[in-house]
Amino acid sequence: MVNGGRPLIGVSTYLEAGTRWGVWELEAALLPAGYPRLVQRSGGLAAMLPPDAPEHAAATVARLDGLVVAGGPDVEPVHYGAERDPRTGPPARERDAWELALIDAVLAADVPLLGVCRGMQLLNVALGGTLTQHIDGHVETVGVFGHHPVKPVPGTLYAEAVPEESDVPTYHHQAVDRLGSGLLASAHAADGTVEAIELPAAGWVLGVQWHPEMGRDLRVMQALVRAAATR
Repeated sequence: MVNGGRPLIGVSTYLEAGTRWGVWELEAALLPAGYPRLVQRSGGLAAMLPPDAPEHAAATVARLDGLVVAGGPDVEPVHYGAERDPRTGPPARERDAWELALIDAVLAADVPLLGVCRGMQLLNVALGGTLTQHIDGHVETVGVFGHHPVKPVPGTLYAEAVPEESDVPTYHHQAVDRLGSGLLASAHAADGTVEAIELPAAGWVLGVQWHPEMGRDLRVMQALVRAAATR
């Protein structure tokens, strides 16, 4: 472990213009509090990683014991060779460039990685996979997280952490289409949507399509923290 004591887990963040608090309206690096709280409740130290120049990704990862690529806006389709569907949201180019560089850096350095929703999709894209730009049925009400059951694939990294079918907090309108190189689907929704992916050739690399930071189940994050603690 790089830092001693509790492992240091970096979490990527939004960069938003016109954020308001008190008398101020400024650009802000921000993150829903559920992410750092989940890291902390799972035994890790949380460090927020706002978008930076991609060439700094390797040096950033060198100081971490683990990385969470957080949820957020749709991945720009240019990254997987597709034309933009009208239902795809506006691009977040700084986040795309920074987080793709972080993923490349953690894979090269064998640092444990958890991708959450957008983070799972970026992991798939980073390894040459593609996305379906719109699916129905995984957003129940705009602005409100829903729940649905997810079934693990036996023998996978995800099934080791969560062996039974379980309800998860969900909010997404895009999904994995073609899996990236070396990736394995390790959980599915009832409609067949890929809900978790992992990279068996790597030490500990997992993506989940749902939002564990919005629920009470710590097991996925605890598994990341344990992997980070044993580096």
